Amino acid sequence: MAQECTTLASKCALLLLVTAYQFLSTSACHPQYEYFITEFCLTKFSLDMKALDQRLWCSWDDTVELYGSLTNCTFQIATKMGCFWPNQKVDEFFINIHRDYFKDCALTGRLPHDPPNHILGPFIAVPVLITLLMTALVVWRSKRSQGVM
Repeated sequence: MAQECTTLASKCALLLLVTAYQFLSTSACHPQYEYFITEFCLTKFSLDMKALDQRLWCSWDDTVELYGSLTNCTFQIATKMGCFWPNQKVDEFFINIHRDYFKDCALTGRLPHDPPNHILGPFIAVPVLITLLMTALVVWRSKRSQGVM
């Protein structure tokens, strides 16, 4: 019985050790990782975004290449430093990027703008015409029924 308890305890300890190792190896990263992605990736991205007209920051077609380069940069540094990617530092990094550069963009990633006039016109004209028609119909019916009494 004592032998079984010792074997069970050693198996549990081994399982706990393996689990702890897996957790630490997936969450641990070089302490300088955040510094390197800020220094190399963010600096280049900031310069590229400043070179782009700020009105085009919300245009996915104009920023996809810059954003892809930024993503690749964080991945390459993580690979060189033996870090897993993505990780918590990368998530926080990209949240800050979105907060600083893309906070005013629509959720769809497209620039917000009015639809063309040939689409917008009917959506305005039809309700106005129906309102006028219904008003004319009510006035016409009310005048017609006054003489019937």
